[in-house]
Amino acid sequence: MELLNEIDFPEDLRKLSVDELPEVCRELREDIVKELSVNPGHLASSLGATEITVALHYVYDTPNDRIVWDVGHQAYGHKILTGRRKLFNTNRKLGGLRPFPSPEESDYDSFICGHASNSISAALGMAIAAKGTDRKVVAVIGDGAMSGGLAYEGLNNVSSTDNDILIILNDNNMSIDRAVGGMQEYLLSLNTNETYNALRFKVTRWLHKIGLFEDDRRRGLIRLTNALKSAISHQQNVFEGMDIRYFGPFNGHDVKELVRILRQLKPMKGPKLLHLHTQKGHGYAPAEKDVTIWHAPGKFDAATGKRMVDNNENTPPRFQDVFGETLLELARQNDKIVGVTPAMPTGCSMNIMMKEMPERTFDVGIAEGHAVTFSAGMAKEGLQPFCNIYSAFAQRAYDNIIHDVAILSLPVVLCLDRSGLVGEDGPTHHGAFDLAALRPIPNLTIASPMDEHELRRLMFTAQLPNQGPFVIRYPRGNGSIIDWRCPLEAIKVGTGRCLREGCDVAVITLGPIGIIAQQAIAEFSAGYDSSVTNKGVAHYDLRFLKPLDEDLLHEIGRKFKRIITIEDGVRNGGMGSAVLEWMADHGYTPIIKRLGLPDSFVEHGTVAQLQHITGIDKESIKSAIQESVQEKS
Repeated sequence: MELLNEIDFPEDLRKLSVDELPEVCRELREDIVKELSVNPGHLASSLGATEITVALHYVYDTPNDRIVWDVGHQAYGHKILTGRRKLFNTNRKLGGLRPFPSPEESDYDSFICGHASNSISAALGMAIAAKGTDRKVVAVIGDGAMSGGLAYEGLNNVSSTDNDILIILNDNNMSIDRAVGGMQEYLLSLNTNETYNALRFKVTRWLHKIGLFEDDRRRGLIRLTNALKSAISHQQNVFEGMDIRYFGPFNGHDVKELVRILRQLKPMKGPKLLHLHTQKGHGYAPAEKDVTIWHAPGKFDAATGKRMVDNNENTPPRFQDVFGETLLELARQNDKIVGVTPAMPTGCSMNIMMKEMPERTFDVGIAEGHAVTFSAGMAKEGLQPFCNIYSAFAQRAYDNIIHDVAILSLPVVLCLDRSGLVGEDGPTHHGAFDLAALRPIPNLTIASPMDEHELRRLMFTAQLPNQGPFVIRYPRGNGSIIDWRCPLEAIKVGTGRCLREGCDVAVITLGPIGIIAQQAIAEFSAGYDSSVTNKGVAHYDLRFLKPLDEDLLHEIGRKFKRIITIEDGVRNGGMGSAVLEWMADHGYTPIIKRLGLPDSFVEHGTVAQLQHITGIDKESIKSAIQESVQEKS
């Protein structure tokens, strides 16, 4: 890796000749594969964006010029070229490089990009702020992000605002799964004559030179040439219809050609869109063959492409797989059930139902708000949608949940996968806020299963008649029961359960964090000093945040002076706050200690590390119990 070893920052890259750039791309791609084989992350997207990354940093004066990445999955090559290669082995590790670009980590990271479709809006804001300077702004949008509504809101504003931004559409026909929808089909069919673009560019430069292409005339001339082009080609270009100059599509893996094109586009006035066709996973054969698996493949042998998958049959299943299998089981029994997911059929395991019932499952692309309102429309007309969205992404559909589902009390089952701490993807992906955000909304039922059996029973309950909007949240990763299949039985809405009797301290949990609490209580009780008390610690699984089990809370309020609440969500406004409010409203005055996520964004690391940092791991729970027992005695 001779050339890459000479590059610490983009200014080093710019010292090379254009003819040397293909070798830089080869070495950069090899470096990404080698590192991610032992330190897992998002592989295929960054491989597909390698040439774009090299060309951008070669042509533009970064970090003064701004590159706004959309979907941080694309940006590993960007990190390596911008001073972080020696630290790349810490990527996604506790205290190491962040999982996605962030201005808090590097000046080369112009904006945060954990969620899709925000690049155009952010880039336009930066371009407006840069007026009167020589700063250039580029938005790189890809991995299906053009299906997100925010991208079109940004385009609409770009078309009506004086700016010079360049939008690069990294069109790889993928998000995590295969990209879907009318826009994707449009992009696949879109073709613009390269000779025409080159000729128009030369004419534009000539008009500008003789003074006929001043800013006040530019938009009129662009509209005229767009109209002529449409008439000649009989093809309507949606971007040029919005007065955004369109170039492409071009081969996004020809780095020398990309440099030539970018050098031509860089001085152009007005908004421009460069459409590049790329291949997700490009340059690494295993990733090219199965891009969905190689989006984030885990550890693998870089030479052979063999993935190191744990096939231990004695391991409990992932919550997402229990969801997927149970959804199919329910759909076979209830022909009103349909499945909806915003671009995550494999991630949430809705692909299980999709394979058998493709006509009853809908991947709507990266469009969480639409997913919810689309589900509401089907529910209004008698269907029973199960809408599965990752908790952190559901934040983008908050108004849709209120306005389109809750007000009409429509029977949409909103399944929030990846709730709580998700681990290495960090603060943009932690499902920290769902409980606190959804709790005030009328008409919602909000539940969280402690284990796989409870998940199945809650899903069964949610699709029964007259349940209204029903939220089920569950975490990323494996559950706790190997033999997870159980009879599908209803749970009475708003009922919790007592898992362990006791009279000293009551521990109240919600969701799978209850498993850790069970272990903590068991270990604490094994060494309990009977000379202090022989009554012990009680454990209650609240199961429903809304409606609360008032009978259970009356029992706890009458019986206990010390209560510990534990949740895998923010303390402020969450389950602990709900218990605290209820006790105060009903005249009970216990001392309540709330364990949960702090009023700050939690960094990235393993789930176990983050549970320890936030004080909801087994040892922290044992310490909280110990303190409460000592205070009582």
